[in-house]
Order: sequence, then C-alpha cells, then structure tokens
Amino acid sequence: MKKRQFCGWLVTAAPAMVVAGTTAFSLPASAAPGGLRLHFLGVDYEHRWSKNGQNEFTPREQTDLTSWRDMLTINVHEAVASEAQLKLLAHAVLGNYQQAGKVLYTGTRPASAGQPTEYQIVALLGNAELLEAVFARFLLSDGVGTVVVYSHRVYGSASGPAMNEWLQAHGTQVETALMTWDRLPAVAALSALPQSH
Repeated sequence: MKKRQFCGWLVTAAPAMVVAGTTAFSLPASAAPGGLRLHFLGVDYEHRWSKNGQNEFTPREQTDLTSWRDMLTINVHEAVASEAQLKLLAHAVLGNYQQAGKVLYTGTRPASAGQPTEYQIVALLGNAELLEAVFARFLLSDGVGTVVVYSHRVYGSASGPAMNEWLQAHGTQVETALMTWDRLPAVAALSALPQSH
C-alpha cells in the first residue's frame, strides 16, 4: 500500500467546516460502558456507545463523550457483503469527507491470498472549535462490510499548529497500525453490545 509522510500536510488554521454525518457531535454527554475493550497502539479502549451498527470506544480515562481526544469507531454495514459493495461504501464515505472537510490521503490494499481488497481514507474535519484527524479503514470482516475509524481531536480556535504537530509525530504510525490491526472484534460481539436509545 502506498504510504504518505504526514509532515507534508501543513495545517495552518482551523478550517471553516462542519463535521457532517458523524455521531461524534451528537453523542450523549455521559457514556455507559458495555464491557467490550479494544487494544490499539498500546492503549485500552472501552465501549461507550452503540446504535444501528455504529460502536464507539474511547480510552479508559476519556469518559466524557463531549470532550474526548481519541476514539475508535467500528461501523458494521450488514448490507455490504462483497468487494464491489465495499468499494461503493468507501466512495460514499469519501464523498462525505470531501464535503465536510479536507481529504489528506486515500489508499487501496489490493486483494491477496484469502484477503479481499481494503480501502483507506485519511481526512481532516472540524469547525471553529476543534480539528479532528480521521483515519478510516474499509474491510470485509466476518463477510460483512466494516469501517474501522481512529479519530484524534485537538480543541480550541487555534488548533491548526497543534494538529499539524500531532500529524507529524503520530500520523504515519496510526495509519500503519490501523491498516495492520488484527484484533478487530467479531461482528457478533459488536452486535451484542448494549444499544443506546
């Protein structure tokens, strides 16, 4: 898979954009843990919120869903069951990211022995109060379309320099770790999580 160095992307100011279509801005202020934990880049993530196939996890100490800094989201798309459908899903999300922010990178991992094609999008979303770096991986897991998203937020109206520094220090590591992460929970385990109302 083609890689890009994150130091080439200079974020100078918080863009005047709105994050559309993500529950990140509509999550309840308090989170009820659901028992499932994920381990990613040396950090344990606890289940906070699930609804309609979308499952949110934050680090143990980041319990307030109105001010989290790091989040893993796993979106299960039951209607997506083929590589062609997965590609259409990736293109639809790419269009949403292009409308809501700035796409920094797209990539494809070609199919290999027993492993269908995967897709990747890295984008920068935000508004006047925060910037959010989003790393999305699209794959078939247990035969079902799954989107695994790692997000990192920087808060404040002058968040550009801090986000640029974070991308330079962590962007390539996060990208590589996400695309090689092999501890994805089973779709059945995600479906069994407590659902928010």
